[in-house]
Formats: sequence, C-alpha cells, structure tokens
Amino acid sequence: MSAPTVSDLTPLLAAARAWAADDPDPATRAEIEHLCAATENGDAEAALELADAMAGMLEFGTAGLRGRLGGGPNRMNRAVVIRAAAGLTAYLKTMKRSPFVVIGYDARRGSQTFAQDTAAVVVGAGGRAALLPRTMPTPVLAYAIRHLGADAGVMVTASHNPPEDNGYKVYLGDGSQIVSPVDADIAAQIAAVPSVASVPRAEDGWQVLDDEVWSAYVRAATRVVEHGAAADLTVVHTALHGVGTETVRAAFAAAGFDAPLVVESQAEPDPAFPTVTFPNPEEPGAIDAALELAEQTNPDVVIANDPDADRCAAAISARGGWRMLRGDELGALLGSHLLAKGTAAGVQPDSAECVFANSIVSSRQLSAMCAAVGVRHEETLTGFKWISRVPGLRYGYEEALGYCCDPGAVRDKDGISAALLVAELTAELKSRGQGLQDRLDELALAHGVYATDAFSVRVTDLSLIGAIMARLRSAPPSSVAGSAVVRADDLARGDGGLPPTEGLRYYLADDSRVIVRPSGTEPKLKVYLEVIEAVAGGDDLGRARARAAARLAAIRSDLEARTAL
Repeated sequence: MSAPTVSDLTPLLAAARAWAADDPDPATRAEIEHLCAATENGDAEAALELADAMAGMLEFGTAGLRGRLGGGPNRMNRAVVIRAAAGLTAYLKTMKRSPFVVIGYDARRGSQTFAQDTAAVVVGAGGRAALLPRTMPTPVLAYAIRHLGADAGVMVTASHNPPEDNGYKVYLGDGSQIVSPVDADIAAQIAAVPSVASVPRAEDGWQVLDDEVWSAYVRAATRVVEHGAAADLTVVHTALHGVGTETVRAAFAAAGFDAPLVVESQAEPDPAFPTVTFPNPEEPGAIDAALELAEQTNPDVVIANDPDADRCAAAISARGGWRMLRGDELGALLGSHLLAKGTAAGVQPDSAECVFANSIVSSRQLSAMCAAVGVRHEETLTGFKWISRVPGLRYGYEEALGYCCDPGAVRDKDGISAALLVAELTAELKSRGQGLQDRLDELALAHGVYATDAFSVRVTDLSLIGAIMARLRSAPPSSVAGSAVVRADDLARGDGGLPPTEGLRYYLADDSRVIVRPSGTEPKLKVYLEVIEAVAGGDDLGRARARAAARLAAIRSDLEARTAL
C-alpha cells in the first residue's frame, strides 16, 4: 500500500476518529487515536498503518471473518465482532423470532471476549445463547450445534493462522459451515448496522454450558473406532500450543487406547505459540518437537493437531528417521481403512448412505479406490462447507489435513476423530507386522502412484493475486513441463460442472493435473500439483515413485516461473 497523500488525510482521520469514538474496547480505541495523532505529526508509517486499518470493513464470507487483531474496521476487534454478531442474529431472526446460538472459542487473544460479546448481542436481540464452558476444539462446537438443537453456531478461532490473527466461523443449524448466498445475506445485515452503540447488548442472560456437551462429543468421537482394538500401541501427540490436548487424551482413554506421549512444551494453550514460527502442522518445522520426542521414544506413529484441533497430521518412521505424511497420503489411508471397515460390516457399496468425497484440490486416488470397490465418490469445491453437504456422505477429506470421519456426529473436519482412526489403523497394521508405509505401498501397487505437491505465493497486496490470475487467463499455457495441456477449466465460469469459484485447472496429456486458486483464508495464491504413475509390479514401485517425483519437480518448476510476482 502506498502512503496516503495530504488530500487523503482529512477524510481518513475523520473516519478513524469516528470509528474510535464508537469502539467499546479502550485498547483498540487508544490504538486508533494514537495512529491518528502520529499521522497528523507526519509519521508516514503511522499513516500507512492507519490507512490499512481503515481500508473497509473486514470482509465476511463463507469462512466468516479472519484477520489481524487490532483497531479499525479492517481488523479483528470487539467493534467488528459486535457488528458481525448483530448481522448474524438479524439474519437468523428473518427465519425465527428467537434464534438459539451456541458459541465456542479457542485460546487465542481476544477469543473469550469475542465469544461473550456474541452472546450478549444474541440475547440483547431477543435470542438465546449458550457458551461452551471453556476453551475447546472447533469440532466440539460443530458437534454441539446439532446436539443442542441450535439454529446456528459461532466458533471464535483463527485455526492455524499466525498468532496475531483471530477469526469468527459461522455454522448453521445443520452443523455445516455457511455457503453462498447465506454469507452475502449475513454480510448485508452486518453492513446495515449503523454503529456499535446502536446494538443492544445484554449484561447477562446467556447460558454457560457444563461439561455434558464435551463429554457427549468425546463419546461420539469414539464411535469411529472399535473399542479395545488398541493393544500395544504408542503414540506421540502435539497440540501445537492449541486446545486439543485435553480432548485427545479423553478420547483416547474412552476408546481404550493408552494415553499418548505428549510434547509437554506444546501441550498447553498459549496464544503466543512460542515454540513454532507458524502454528500449522503443514509448515516446515512445526512438528519438529514431536519428531524429536519420537526419536527418543520410538512410537508407532506421531499425531499432530492444529491449534483448534479440527485438522490432523501424522508422521511415520522412514529410513531411520521420521517423515510427515502428506494430507493426500493420510486421506487415502483413512479412506482405505473406512472402505475396509464398511465392507467388513456388510455396508452395501452402492448405498446412497455410503458416499466418499474429496475436494478438487485433493488427490484423485480416493476416487480410484472407490471405483475399484463400487463405492460412490464425489468431487466438491474446496472447503468443508462443500464436502459436508454431499448427500449420504460417509467420509470426506481435503489435502490441507482436514478429515470428516463421522458426518453423523460432526459435519465438518475433525482432528480428534481422525486421530483415533489413525491410531486404530496403525494398531491393526502393527498386529500384522506392518506399518502405515506398508499400506501406502499396497495402495500404490493396486492403483498406481499418486504423487502430489503444492506451493504458495504469499503477497502483501491482494491485487497481485488478481494480476497473476489475469496473466494466466490472457496467456494460458499450451503445455507444462513438456506435456501438452489437453483440457483447461476456468472454474470461475463453472467449467467442470461445479459451482463457480475463482481458480484455474489444467489436465495434461500424461494425466497430470494443475490447479491454481487464491486461498480463502490467507493472503496467498495456492498451486496444487498431481501426477499419476503406473506401477509394473512390486519390483517397479521404487522406480515408479522416482519417476513420479521427477515429473512433479518439473511441473513445479514450470508453475513457479509462471506464477512468479
């Protein structure tokens, strides 16, 4: 962002002071007032910061709200949250006179206050509100909506975003995240709020729940595994300074597993995330502490949750060390396990209540596995707001470490139930003298090597993402890494039969696939790559993986050049 000109300062300062006067939080009000004073005194950096803080209202979309904490309408703060809560409640009141909203929160800075503000707004508008009793994982909130018969749910969390962020995720009464046009309808109601001062807020009258809903969630989560099937299993677990430790421990105990070995330095909630540079299991270095504990204790598997425990990652022993499984690898492993469990339980493969699904940016391996046993498979747009809405869903996943293993309990990604399934599968394989890598080898021999990779182009100016997408549209590639593009889908036009969404998808002559799309939650462009390599028997497996890796590297190099800033 360029520095505001002198002519910009008068309206900017007026708008900023008006916002500060309406801000109920002394800290963020003082922040804006300080930036105003510094800007008037000629501080260029303060002027830039003020202009960014006042650059429009933080956008409410299908991911709800997510952004940096601080003062101003373009930040996460009490004023923005109160407006969002008022808009959400107004939307709900168009359908029900006294809507019931259940609210959860994680341990990030401001989360509990934002949750309490939301409850105050709901009750102030004539609705009913219930708060979870303390910081809890997002899947507990998603479960509580249907368990309590709520009309909507709010989870205050920024999931795996940096420490300076927070967010506001909205679910409707069916337990699914909102989708278009509901997001636009709620956004319109938010925009209609004239001021924070005009929003009625109750001083009390909402319910603070006891542990019953949490206990009910733990019982429901354990339904995904067969109790008592966890003999002789050692698991290392990290919550990455999030809220997952307590619930993982309880779920493991209820399912009959031994308590996991926890990474003590990351076991307790800490909004500063002091031992990681980025609290996302996908990021390099995030699970290093867990892998160090694994080196010392030699467990059967390492499991990591992100800070709000809706994602699950796993690492396995490999060549004398440890490697983290890609999201698609774990997605295939859990999918194969659930397919086998369904077959053993006599579930009819073509049942309308036995549908497996994954998003378009995830591997095509799950589809091949389903086709091999006659199970229906569907591909959806990116995000669990779409995966969870597949009729008859039995299992759904997304490559970004999101797994929905029991849609009947949680109609969203759930890192706790996924962790239980990882443990059960590992124990089952161990009883036969095998490990998770052996199962991956079996899947590759049966269906071929599906090798995936992804990279991101981070930006500070969101217009740069639009510029890259425009460049790709105006000069589309005719080939990638020497393989011809045989089909190009502009997903914004609805190509491929899915609802329109911003993104481009290319299929190559060698059956490789490339997808380019903006992130829905972070300022970055994401590029997803996949190659499929046939395997000519067990002796060829290693060579097939090497061929796939070489093809993948060549495609990545080509796409990195095409998407460079």
